[in-house]
Amino acid sequence: MAERLVIGDKAPAFTLQDSTGRDVSLAPRAGRSTIVYFYPAASTPGCTKEACDFRDSLASLEASGYDVLGISPDPVEKLAKFAANESLTFPLLSDADHAVAEAYGAWGEKKNYGKTYEGLIRSTIVVDPDGNVSLAQYNVRATGHVAKLRRDLQLDA
Repeated sequence: MAERLVIGDKAPAFTLQDSTGRDVSLAPRAGRSTIVYFYPAASTPGCTKEACDFRDSLASLEASGYDVLGISPDPVEKLAKFAANESLTFPLLSDADHAVAEAYGAWGEKKNYGKTYEGLIRSTIVVDPDGNVSLAQYNVRATGHVAKLRRDLQLDA
């Protein structure tokens, strides 16, 4: 299992394709932080709930200086359908070989119904304007996660 990131770590750089096939990179943005959230699969109940919560909070997150990037191992085509079906306006990125998830410690051993397997661990990493980790949360719950994240970032609810 990849080592998990902690506050102060340099966030691993990446460039992935979004749901439109455009390359999106994590690059320091003057005065802006980036919320990078990893989710297991587009169009599943928990992932849809989490994505819609980010969508519904996007304007206030952006106004507070945060951009949002969602990353899953889904192919670009599936992400395009997910974005269209749920009116998602932030970038959804395809990490099909899960290399970025591994670099962020969001890929590893999971247990479900008594079976152990390798998979994506629902995680959220906040990267500050200098490219450093300012918050790292692993094994987050889909429901209520954005509200908890807002509290943790001390943003008014």
